[in-house]
Amino acid sequence: MQDRLTSMSTVARPADLSDEALLDLVQRQTFHFFWEGAHPISGLARDRSTIAGDPDDDLVASGGSGFGAMVILVATERGWITREQAITRLSAMLDCLERATCYHGTYPHFLNGRTGATIPFSRKDDGGDIVETAFLMEGLLCARQYFNADTPAERRLRGRINVLWEETEWNWYTQGGREVLYWHWSPNNGFAMNHEVRGWNECLVAYVLAAGAPRYAIDPAVYHNGWALNREFLNGHKYYGIELPLGPAMGGPLFFCHYSFSGLDPRGLKDRYADYWEQNFRHTLINHAHCIHNPYGHAGYGEDCWGLTASDDPHGYAAHAPSNDNGVISPTAALSSFPYAPDKAMRALRYFYHELGDRIWGRYGFVDAFSLRDDWYAKTFLAIDQGPIITMIENYRTGLLWRLFMSAPEVQTGLRRLGFTSPHLGNDATATS
Repeated sequence: MQDRLTSMSTVARPADLSDEALLDLVQRQTFHFFWEGAHPISGLARDRSTIAGDPDDDLVASGGSGFGAMVILVATERGWITREQAITRLSAMLDCLERATCYHGTYPHFLNGRTGATIPFSRKDDGGDIVETAFLMEGLLCARQYFNADTPAERRLRGRINVLWEETEWNWYTQGGREVLYWHWSPNNGFAMNHEVRGWNECLVAYVLAAGAPRYAIDPAVYHNGWALNREFLNGHKYYGIELPLGPAMGGPLFFCHYSFSGLDPRGLKDRYADYWEQNFRHTLINHAHCIHNPYGHAGYGEDCWGLTASDDPHGYAAHAPSNDNGVISPTAALSSFPYAPDKAMRALRYFYHELGDRIWGRYGFVDAFSLRDDWYAKTFLAIDQGPIITMIENYRTGLLWRLFMSAPEVQTGLRRLGFTSPHLGNDATATS
């Protein structure tokens, strides 16, 4: 998969585009990260690439590859690739995932895209990662639902996905029946990291999938007494005059609204704790309002330049948020928020594209982040940031991935077992179009 574009200056940036044409361009340019920029053997998503070229190593990301699977569906639906090309690529991804080392059915955060061997994320994080696995399964289940034709190729694809999905031992990650999921398990270190997956954050989809799993499901009490029993779960305070139902003070980074909700449709999604459309909508508005108020006086912040989330920054990588604001804007934050605040997201998109494009528009779309205060512009593209730009813009435009994921019977089972209502479950009158 040879790079077609190697510098910012060689990437076309047409002017005078309509809103729809600009969205088309951004989605398609970003798609190149997951197509030309994927691992040359397996097609799994690299964790990151740069404006100059792709890495020469074999490191790929399991969660990022879940977003990559969803992106391939968008590309197929929009005619950028054929259905046959998509099946070929997804089949190559499955080839690697089938031979990869797994840990009670879960995958590591990073693996070798050539051999499937685990690449440790850190010294003790050298085994299964249930959250990254959830993002991977989110994408694979969407693919299974999309390729529904009664042909040998599509039947085989669905069957292969089902094997990986059904063999994921979600209940293993409760440490023998405790009422919370644990993020990591390693054959070398066991549950030594002891990282509980409690809300509110990006991990809701892990609990939904774990509750709906066909063979290794968790008890609903794990959700209610684990995920929802946390001092940073319920909120109810106002920030910039906007009440926030769930989550940490000021809402936290915006990827909370994007990762799980690339598949989970928040429209009309409710349980005993929150209305998840309202949660994500208000979280987005607080993030936007913070950038307008700009309490730290960072250069550039305003109506046209907003969006704080986890990304690269001048000092490495950080979870940027109103409570952790060092002047770094991440384009994925605003662009992945199109479903919640389309007018505000479009203003940001036009500013990023027209005013900063010579500094932040590259071969895979917008670079990961920038800081006008520091006159710093990332040279990187990250899978977990590029993917939601495409998936969430597509959900805003057509609802494609929401329809696919919410149509999966196991997803519906998980939601019902946890006490959710949704128009996709037939127990809410809200429209799903």
